[in-house]
This record gives sequence, C-alpha cells and structure tokens, in this order.
Amino acid sequence: MTRAGAPSGTLAAVAEAAKQTERGLPPVHLWNPPSCGAIDIRIRPDGVWLHEGSPIRRPELVRLFSTVLRKDPDGYYLVTPVEKLLIQVDDLPFRAVAVETVGNGLRFTTDTGDTVEAGSDNPLVVETDSESEEPSPRVRVRGDLWARIARPVFYELVDMASLEDGRLVVRSGGETFELGRAGAGSS
Repeated sequence: MTRAGAPSGTLAAVAEAAKQTERGLPPVHLWNPPSCGAIDIRIRPDGVWLHEGSPIRRPELVRLFSTVLRKDPDGYYLVTPVEKLLIQVDDLPFRAVAVETVGNGLRFTTDTGDTVEAGSDNPLVVETDSESEEPSPRVRVRGDLWARIARPVFYELVDMASLEDGRLVVRSGGETFELGRAGAGSS
C-alpha cells in the first residue's frame, strides 16, 4: 500500500473484482479459488478495518472489500474468482449501527452500508455472558457473516420490546426474537 487507504498489488485486484458487480453483491459463495495465504488486514471489534496496522481511511474501499468478504470454516477471506486471502476479524466483521421499523420488520444498517431485515434468514441472536450477564447481540447479514449490534441500537431494541413470560422480545419478519430475561443483570 502506497499510502493509508490506497490499494496496491493484491488489494487492487480484490477491489477490482468487487467493482465488477455493479448491482448487488458479487457471488462469492460460488467462487472456489485457491487460498493465496494471509494478507495483513484486520477488522477490529469497533468496526475499523486496518491494513498493515493503519486504518483504511476510504469508506468506499472498506465497502468494496466488505462485498467480497466470506467466512469459511477456517476463517474470514476476501474472495475473488481467482484467489482468496485470509484476513483477521477480532469479533464480527460488521457492526449494526442503526435500526428502524419498516412495516412489521426491523431493518438494521451496518457500518458498511448493508441493510438487513431480521427474520428467519437473518436471525437476531442475543447471547449473555454467564459471569457479567452482559448481552452480546448480533444479527446475520449474509451467509455466515454477522454484525455485532452496537450498544445504542440494542437499547433501542429494548425500548421496542414487549414483555412475554418474563422475557423481552421483539418481532420481525414473522419471527420472535428474545433479547433477554426481564430484570436480568439488575440488583
């Protein structure tokens, strides 16, 4: 990389492959290229993408890379028709930074601009740490790629929730999703 955020070499090839699909997402689930090893790209828990330790400062480049991201059983990869490069993801690759009610659904927007409505194909899952009782909410974006739901967005969901049998629940896409037990974590 010649300057922070500017691709060169292999990164340029990945960016070019992502650009080839002008509408929708590239069909990375159909591509089975050989692994070309790892590239020094890391996605931090706060959603910042790094290359060689420096933040990628161009949102459009991060967006392009996010469109060719795939999770395989052995890790996260940037995938093109001719190569795949292993990257490091510290938590989940995306963050859900906004939620809105659309009809009978909950539409989440990620930090890379993807939108997804929670439902059977895109479940909302809340795991709770057994020691701290802190919720760890996430929503599936596509394939095996998930977005960590940002704390303010989770608070919005709690405000939208109904109380049923001691559980806080929200509905979207014809499904019911539990956010947690009412009163959990309170002393």
